[in-house]
Amino acid sequence: MAKNTGAGAGVCIAVVASEYNFDVTSSMVERAKEEIRFLGATLGPVVRTPGVYDIPLAVKALFARKDVDAVVALGAVIEGETQHDEVVMNQAARKLADLSVDYGKPLGLGITGPGETRLQAQERIENAANAVRAVVKMVQRLRDLD
Repeated sequence: MAKNTGAGAGVCIAVVASEYNFDVTSSMVERAKEEIRFLGATLGPVVRTPGVYDIPLAVKALFARKDVDAVVALGAVIEGETQHDEVVMNQAARKLADLSVDYGKPLGLGITGPGETRLQAQERIENAANAVRAVVKMVQRLRDLD
């Protein structure tokens, strides 16, 4: 692995990941951890929720902590036979955006879907790293505003 860049120095990032579709989300968690180390940030708590719909409650608890600067939310909302995947993703994404604004802390949306196949979800594991990079940038930019 490459030496860390230091871009995330002084940033503590917590990770919340869905257990549902564990084969995909476990790889997403590992990819997020790698990116956190690469950027020189600190890994905060890693919390597993039963599903994507449950992620906002864990994020709220983490945002309330003074030692957490940002949270990365990870999950894979794979298409089923109904529109349940759309309901889950829409509600979770909306609530996560609200929590980020309410607490003034960045939320990296590394949840893929809805409407994706399992193969598409596996191809999007890198979204976990993208979410980490986004929160590091946002923490720094918010600090620049202070």
